[in-house]
Amino acid sequence: MLGECNWTKNLRAAGGRAAVIRRGRRPVIATEVPVAQRAPIIKRYLEKVPGGRPHIPVDRRAPEAEFERVAADIPVFRVAGYPLSMPREN
Repeated sequence: MLGECNWTKNLRAAGGRAAVIRRGRRPVIATEVPVAQRAPIIKRYLEKVPGGRPHIPVDRRAPEAEFERVAADIPVFRVAGYPLSMPREN
């Protein structure tokens, strides 16, 4: 929601490997969503997360075309847990 910032750069540099720390530490893989697929995700995010609204320069009720206009400036990642067969790093 903060655009290009240090956490997005660090996530890319780590090849998408990260840890979610909530009720323990869980390794995850974050895959960047292509710009062409981001608009509906960003729109849904603004509908569900009121705190994100000040950070995205589009009204949550705007048509999807408005979200497409800003999608390249807003990083979006798909986060998934490690598959059981993938070795985990300590």
